[in-house]
Amino acid sequence: MKKSIVWLASYPKSGNTWMRIFLANYLSNAKTPVPINQVHKFGIGDSIAKMYHMVARREIDVHDVQLTLNLRPKVMRGIVANNADLNFVKTHNIRTVVRGTELIPANVTRQAIYIIRNPLDVILSYARHYGQTPAESVTALAHPDNVNAAEPSTVMQFLGTWSDHVKSWEKGTAFPTLVVRYEDMLEKPTETFGNVLKTIGLDPDPEKLDRAIRFSSFEEVSNQEEVDGFKERSPNSDRFFSKGTAGQWKSELDPELVAQVRRDHKRVMKKYGYYSV
Repeated sequence: MKKSIVWLASYPKSGNTWMRIFLANYLSNAKTPVPINQVHKFGIGDSIAKMYHMVARREIDVHDVQLTLNLRPKVMRGIVANNADLNFVKTHNIRTVVRGTELIPANVTRQAIYIIRNPLDVILSYARHYGQTPAESVTALAHPDNVNAAEPSTVMQFLGTWSDHVKSWEKGTAFPTLVVRYEDMLEKPTETFGNVLKTIGLDPDPEKLDRAIRFSSFEEVSNQEEVDGFKERSPNSDRFFSKGTAGQWKSELDPELVAQVRRDHKRVMKKYGYYSV
């Protein structure tokens, strides 16, 4: 069994979709932007219910958490069964063991790209996506049992706290992990996305790199969503691609909530330069 999975991992609303759109455009080398509703063809999600139905050879109850956990190793083996060198897999799962099941198994993993974003900005995007108030989202990101509940199209995703999620991916992994800051994707895209390509074993072509960055820009994907919609948009929000900036918390997040987030996640925020900005 080949270790071919390259995890594209993040806490929800941290830039995972942007990274996937960039990779889709770079790898396809198309002269026009890859439609955002076709990005899933370049990498699968680890919580897609259809895969669990397939390995079970029947339609399962996605709300049966123990069953989906029991099936997860077969789903992982199914992903690598194509014998490809690279299989990009999106995940929002924390890297841990749940009820005896290793959510991110090293035996099928080649490496990981972990996208991290200032939790103060995550709060605002998370609240819009899940139909919560910012205060509710602050509580969710600090709750050790935070999950994305199962839906007809997805099985449960285990998140934990924002800090624990980051620490689970950055330390003690049995495979190489590159941590990428969302803010660096914005401020220095050529260097940041180029480093991602190098990490997965590609020699960045300057022309292709520049084109893929342009084709995955907020303006481009926002325009596409305006025309064609986006399958990953939450029913709780009007848009998936809302602002695509950094630092909006400074004008939009209540100072008391800012202080709470800093108390909840002080150590990790300091490490990644988010505490004092």
